[in-house]
Amino acid sequence: METQTTTIKLDAATKERIKQLAATKQRTPHWLMLEALREYVEREERREQFKRDALLAWEAYRETGEHVTGDEIVAWLETWGAENESKAPACRK
Repeated sequence: METQTTTIKLDAATKERIKQLAATKQRTPHWLMLEALREYVEREERREQFKRDALLAWEAYRETGEHVTGDEIVAWLETWGAENESKAPACRK
């Protein structure tokens, strides 16, 4: 993977905190910042995908009226890991 250099301006206090945390973790400040950025981007991408999926589900419900109630979902989830684990409830109008 090709890498590119990017500059980021940090206030002195944040820079020192990163330096201290990196030392504690026996990593470089560079590694720590890269890891933080990767985690942030991954989390935000998942959040945006969740929003897109929710909007698509809402549109599907509005078009079809098919749904499963929260109580049905909770009852199903409570069987997970049990000998008599239930199948997912079916959508209905």
